[in-house]
Amino acid sequence: MQKQRIFLIIGVVLALAGIFMIKVYLDQQRQVTEEAVQKKYERTQASQTPVLFAKKDISPGETINPDDLEIKVTPNQAVQPGAVTSLDRVFGMVVIAPIARGEQVNLSKLSQQRAASDLASATPSGKRAVSITVDDVASLGGMIKPGDYVDVIATVPIPAQTAEGKTVAQAAVMPLFQNVLVLAVGQRVGAPAAEPQIRYRSEAKRTETANLITLALSPQEANLMAFVQEQGKVRLILRSPSDAKVVPVAPASWDALFQYIMPQSASPQGAAAQNAPSQSLGQTQPAGPYVEIYRGLNKEKVPLK
Repeated sequence: MQKQRIFLIIGVVLALAGIFMIKVYLDQQRQVTEEAVQKKYERTQASQTPVLFAKKDISPGETINPDDLEIKVTPNQAVQPGAVTSLDRVFGMVVIAPIARGEQVNLSKLSQQRAASDLASATPSGKRAVSITVDDVASLGGMIKPGDYVDVIATVPIPAQTAEGKTVAQAAVMPLFQNVLVLAVGQRVGAPAAEPQIRYRSEAKRTETANLITLALSPQEANLMAFVQEQGKVRLILRSPSDAKVVPVAPASWDALFQYIMPQSASPQGAAAQNAPSQSLGQTQPAGPYVEIYRGLNKEKVPLK
């Protein structure tokens, strides 16, 4: 009788162990399947692009309306050069060549001139018109014009703590916004047809036009822009008319620069540590095991006791 109980207990234990192993196996298979599906989805996404198509025939002189367009996911090899991939990029533009129903909307058939002639009417719904002051370098020498799209970056001081415990300000370049519509340059809203023949009559007018640029930002972006303008300097980066992609961009600092130039060294302090093992951020190299602590843009090595 005692042996039967032992065998019964062993059988129950083996059964539970078998169930557990089966569950582990099924979980592993499910994870493998999910990873395979995710990779397949990523490959599919990389090989396709959302493109705007016309839902009806659009005649020259008409203004682009969101109800007249639809977005279709299209294989990359079928995307025409200059095809529009973002509705924000063409909203309010004027058609200068016929667009047939079912045709890809192409920038070559649209005019940068927008229907609105005043700033309020040119501001897209949900956006706010925010003017910023930039220098000639930040505004690309005055070559940015209304209707262009830009990325906005800012050079700001970031508080950092040294190894001695002092707080210092270190400059860093922060990516703020991407694919931002330029509403106006100076007092120019839209792109009048006669503008290519217009020449600036004085250097003062050119400076005024180039150094005051109005952007279309969301309410939250407008708040952030106002804060950044009080802290540092803003610079604009001009985008291609056919490029509306938003990509992740890391902030730029001394560590990021040295990492980019010398990938083997994590930072200029790391490179100095390789050449002079006894020095690192003004500290002696710990003789024993240590941990690295980052304070802002600084790295400190603390020995383990």
